[in-house]
Amino acid sequence: MHLEILDLDGSLGGHETGFELGWRSIRRVDLRDLGPALRLWSRAATIERARVRLQASGDRPDPTVTLVGSGDFHHLTALLLEGLREPTTVVHLDNHPDWVRLAPRWHCGSWVNQALRLPQVARVVTVGVCSDDLVWPGLKGGNLPALVAGRLRLLPLSHPPSRVLRRLPDGPSWRYQSGHMVWNNLADMAAATAIDTVLTQIATPRVWITIDKDVLREADAVCNWDQGRMSLAFALELIAAIGRRHAVVGADICGEYAPPGFSSAVKRWEAHRDQPRRPAPDALALERNRHTNQRLLRALLQAGAAC
Repeated sequence: MHLEILDLDGSLGGHETGFELGWRSIRRVDLRDLGPALRLWSRAATIERARVRLQASGDRPDPTVTLVGSGDFHHLTALLLEGLREPTTVVHLDNHPDWVRLAPRWHCGSWVNQALRLPQVARVVTVGVCSDDLVWPGLKGGNLPALVAGRLRLLPLSHPPSRVLRRLPDGPSWRYQSGHMVWNNLADMAAATAIDTVLTQIATPRVWITIDKDVLREADAVCNWDQGRMSLAFALELIAAIGRRHAVVGADICGEYAPPGFSSAVKRWEAHRDQPRRPAPDALALERNRHTNQRLLRALLQAGAAC
């Protein structure tokens, strides 16, 4: 596997050090000048500039793991997925479903819908959500039609039943009861059962893994967004299990902490509204992020070589 570092916000400075884990190549792409315009959401013209810059940096070898920086850039995953050549299931570890249909097309909270438009994406399997995005998901613009159709599978780690406006047919991870989607939470299962539950939702031999570290507990990572409850140990076990059964054809990781830097007052307002107010992390917390990245990268490298 190959390692790619997209320098969008400075949060990945020095990350090559210690990552000589057997990568066939390591490359850094400087996108700092586009970072503020890409952060949170982006106009199509800016996405096209990023696409051209990535193409100009050379072909992305197959398979490649890409470090993206803050979770504010998770919509770039949809851009990376454009390079897939065969039907692939995207396994998405995140504290948020990123499925809002009311957001701009290229938005960190809506990129799953953009990915589902790609013919080579057979299914997105979102794992680990604990956030309040699942409180009245229909009213918040959640893509319930994709969930009912089976193109999207959503496996919360832990969430109370979600109130919905109309009856939905029972699905692989929920049952409808008295106006609610009652979730089969992964946290209520033994770890091995939870992992098998995820694996049964993968629809293709080929898998792309996308990880937003806000899915993890704060003991394992510190991010710009509200964080979930998944342990790093569980995430590593899941990656290994996927690698034993499927071909991991690519991956990306976001969820670094990056000081806010936006191109408009609208983005500053959106971040102020949606992101938790917390002091900037100290050096120890940032070192914890780097250590977690190293463990995730090692797991992805091993998973990519397993099949």
